Amino acid sequence: MPRPPRLSPDAVATALAGLPLWSGDADGLRRTVELPGFRDAVAAIVAIADVAEELDHHPDVDLRWRTLHLSLVSHSAGGVSELDLELARRIDALLP
Repeated sequence: MPRPPRLSPDAVATALAGLPLWSGDADGLRRTVELPGFRDAVAAIVAIADVAEELDHHPDVDLRWRTLHLSLVSHSAGGVSELDLELARRIDALLP
């Protein structure tokens, strides 16, 4: 199945307006989430992993005690694609 193409900087900027918890540009999206404790952060990673597997698109996740640093980029597209935006939306639904 072909992967979606890289989005233009303008398309990413427009999409980010609807994703206020995320920052970034056409090269990648980022979000930091602070959870109540370490186990909550690990549980969030497991929930994100389930969604990532559904989409066959996987984020970079950095866990620091109870803080998650999330990065989304479509390496095959060389930047942000529609898959990254969909994963960001799904993560926001899991971690409002």
